[in-house]
Amino acid sequence: MTELLYDFGSGRSDPGNFPTKALKAAALKVLDEQSDEINNYPGSLGHLGMRQAMAQRESTRESVTVDPEHIVLTNGSMQAVTLTAEALMDYPGDSVIIEEFSYPGTLSAYRSLKYNMVGIKLDEGGMRMDHLEEQLHRLNNEGKLPKFIYAISTYQNPTGFVMPKARRLDMIALARRYDIPIVEDNCYADVHYDGHVEPAVYALDDNPNHIYLCSLSKILAPGLRLGYILARPPMLKRILERRHDAGGNYLTAAIVAEFYKEGIWNHAKVTNASLKEKRDLTIRGLKEQLDDLCIWSKPVGGLFLWVRIPDDVNRQKLYELSLQRGFKYLLGSSFHYRGKDVPYLRLAFGHLKAKQIEEGIPVLAQCLREARTSNQARQFESLFMS
Repeated sequence: MTELLYDFGSGRSDPGNFPTKALKAAALKVLDEQSDEINNYPGSLGHLGMRQAMAQRESTRESVTVDPEHIVLTNGSMQAVTLTAEALMDYPGDSVIIEEFSYPGTLSAYRSLKYNMVGIKLDEGGMRMDHLEEQLHRLNNEGKLPKFIYAISTYQNPTGFVMPKARRLDMIALARRYDIPIVEDNCYADVHYDGHVEPAVYALDDNPNHIYLCSLSKILAPGLRLGYILARPPMLKRILERRHDAGGNYLTAAIVAEFYKEGIWNHAKVTNASLKEKRDLTIRGLKEQLDDLCIWSKPVGGLFLWVRIPDDVNRQKLYELSLQRGFKYLLGSSFHYRGKDVPYLRLAFGHLKAKQIEEGIPVLAQCLREARTSNQARQFESLFMS
């Protein structure tokens, strides 16, 4: 088996910035002070200190008051995705609105639950509101209104794009018109590099039906398995009724809460500076190697680049060639809501060393050129297919 030298497939933060010493100190303090609590079940909401820390995270970023009693700690954001989907479903076959390209974990969860996914086309501003309105109108006429709209509106996975505030307000207005909730997945919220931060949906609209999902996998470490749901009553009660595990990992939550007791921003500044350098290095490599053939996103946050490749590339051959040479990426079909084979690939740069990026992109470029079936010039000027 070929050694994996350039793993651009896994979406993780920079392991070089993992705060080992600080977390070790936090762990010792927690073990000294909270041993009684660790020997109890944490309850369905989870560790209070962690919920307070995440409420502070949200309140500071969004400039609105967030109640820790409205936060539910989960085993990563995927448990939050699944709990929410279960709570909102009435029957298998219910419809859900989702971006045409979305997070594979969410797609898998919705398929397992037998949701009918309705994909909405994307552009540089995220989910297209004209197509959303068209699909909501159609579904309403068919008597099949979706149970909710699922949107990764900030640093969208896989494209990396951000939905502008005006479009978020349009999405809120459409949701209000048809009386359906919005489930906003904002797990890349603080992996931010450039420009201003667009407000979360809950900060723009106080509708108690909206649900917000977030995570620490991308800003700290995925192995901690810490995510959360922010939901107001009565939606909060509806979600908690689906929870049967007596709460999440108290020890991990307590350690991270101690680490973040002064807020997440100091550590985020360190990690984001490093990640921005890697983003820039990846874009530079693509420009040097593939500017004549491909178009890619230029995200202002998050961990991914979305790359459109020529239609004449034999995509199976490209994938096999790349793996043979130690280069891994994720296929565009992994992100399509119907698994459609599309001329895209996603590159994740966060956990790689600079040298791996510098050496890896030329490997991808060579494989791509070898996998083409023609020598035609690039036939497209947009990242998105019409």
